[in-house]
Amino acid sequence: MKVTKVADPILPLCQRLLPCRLAGLSLALLKATALELAILAGHLLLYPSGIVQERRCQDGRLPAPHDAAQLPAEAKPPVVLLHGFIDNRSVFVLLRRNLAQHGRQRVESLNYSPLTCDIRTAAELLGRHIEEICERTGSRQVDVVGHSLGGLIARYYVQRLGGDLRVRTLVTLGTPHSGTRVAPLANAHPIVRQMRPGSELIEELSRPAPDCRTQFVSFWSDLDHLMDPLESACIDHPDLRVENVQVSGIGHLALPVHPAVATGIRQALDTVRPGDPSVARAGGLTVA
Repeated sequence: MKVTKVADPILPLCQRLLPCRLAGLSLALLKATALELAILAGHLLLYPSGIVQERRCQDGRLPAPHDAAQLPAEAKPPVVLLHGFIDNRSVFVLLRRNLAQHGRQRVESLNYSPLTCDIRTAAELLGRHIEEICERTGSRQVDVVGHSLGGLIARYYVQRLGGDLRVRTLVTLGTPHSGTRVAPLANAHPIVRQMRPGSELIEELSRPAPDCRTQFVSFWSDLDHLMDPLESACIDHPDLRVENVQVSGIGHLALPVHPAVATGIRQALDTVRPGDPSVARAGGLTVA
């Protein structure tokens, strides 16, 4: 999975002023940082719109965007979107539009409180939300896409609360599956402590999970400033069916926003099925 790079007029100058490898890295960091700042600014503007729960039609579907031309829909399970730490459903505006344009008629987001202090409690809330969706839509299973902390909440639900009965495919975006050491001063918050390497919760997720039926797809970025180490966003568990997909060229905030990642998410949801042979391969996605 690859996006062709576009020629950049600044690149020759950087290569003359800096060693080749350093120039390439510096340019990539510059682009990724600029994109992160732009996304952050846009997200701050959209944040108030995502505070309230989303409005549904009488049949349980979300209103489709007026300018979203949709492809013919197939029988696909609902998609549940779960945001990250101190965030809300507004982070998924572009991804939800992309999914709707490609036949996903039932896409819903769960807002959990920014005052949530325990991942286990949030996972229980997610479980109740998914049960309500299945009852309302008549679907036996759902697909879940979780960004950052949202992916960890969803994984805990799947592995530790029996959620593999309900979650067909779990896609995580920049999720600290092995814990992250970034921002040590944030340890005052209990959820941040739960996301540290070696925490009790991370240890729980490393325990055996025999016969887990959910397919996991983890997108991780080589420029993710919130993952320390970067590979902590990969899933490494002998009992889980996992595909780790490396994304090159964008940072943490861009993962749920970038169109190339959205394409990768759609492919993961449309082609990976429980019951497929166990996978432990590493895909690749280059963003320019």
